[in-house]
Amino acid sequence: MNLTELNRIATAMVAPGRGILAADESSGTIKRRFDAIGVESTESSRRDYREMLFRSREAMSRYISGVILYDETIWQDAKDGTPLVKLIESSGAIPGIKVDEGTQALPMCPGELVTVGLDKLAERLKNYYERGARFAKWRAVIDIGSGIPSMTSISVNAHALARYAALCQAAQIVPIVEPEVLMDGDHDIDRCYEVTGRVLNKTFQELRVQRVALEGMVLKPNMAISGKKCAKQASVEEVAEKTVRLLKACVPAAVPGIAFLSGGQSDEEATAHLNAMHKLGALPWGLTFSYGRALQAAPQKAWSGKAENVATGQNAFSHRARMNGLASKGEWQSSLEKKAA
Repeated sequence: MNLTELNRIATAMVAPGRGILAADESSGTIKRRFDAIGVESTESSRRDYREMLFRSREAMSRYISGVILYDETIWQDAKDGTPLVKLIESSGAIPGIKVDEGTQALPMCPGELVTVGLDKLAERLKNYYERGARFAKWRAVIDIGSGIPSMTSISVNAHALARYAALCQAAQIVPIVEPEVLMDGDHDIDRCYEVTGRVLNKTFQELRVQRVALEGMVLKPNMAISGKKCAKQASVEEVAEKTVRLLKACVPAAVPGIAFLSGGQSDEEATAHLNAMHKLGALPWGLTFSYGRALQAAPQKAWSGKAENVATGQNAFSHRARMNGLASKGEWQSSLEKKAA
């Protein structure tokens, strides 16, 4: 393992003003999103859509540090025969790959899930590295509800994340460690804060047990935020303050950077929360975005599967990427959204 090189890549992934595009939707997820815009989800339509994003020169070269790909996408070529991985590299961004294989019900823990995909992962990582991937992603899902999460759920998911991260580093690939506490329930921000703290502490404990070099990884957590069904939604300022406080308590300074998931927030909410965190003063790690839907909802709608809308879709993507790039330096203002509109 060349830790110097892993650290260089991890640091580049969270460089100021840049963040990660999560374009790793499963076939089922992207089908739902295409259904919403009236586009049939086929291998070629998925390819055309992602090629549109990766050819967005302004967004990719100025605001996107890396792209998380799905297994189908990393092997695809653009219409002109150029591998999509090469399009990403030519823009100056780093190609990455989602390597988990989804979730299964966790035995003896009703309503809880465990992420799977460790079998044969070492071999898959070798193939992905040869194709050009320099980082990977594994997502654990922790739900908040009556009597959950259990310590069992937190422990097994943290253990799997750590084993995945160790396998990545052995393959010279930077692991994105993503323990996501979902915001689907009716819990308040303090309950999210408490559960996320437990999840992060257990995750870092397991990472140490598995001898993962913290300098060669990126953390992708949720923010401390109210559940979607909670009657009292926390303000932007409260989300920022509690999230930063939580991360300072749980995330070692050796970690090069933290790239947030948007996790069901609206485009502008995700941007505003990230921006507000940078207003709170110096931080021990880089702090940026690793957004999927919050970067893609606007370009998807603008494109709507039509070749004549490619430029419009690229403009929408560039705008969202720029807004989040500014937020990752604390330079975003809501007036910039209105100006674009």
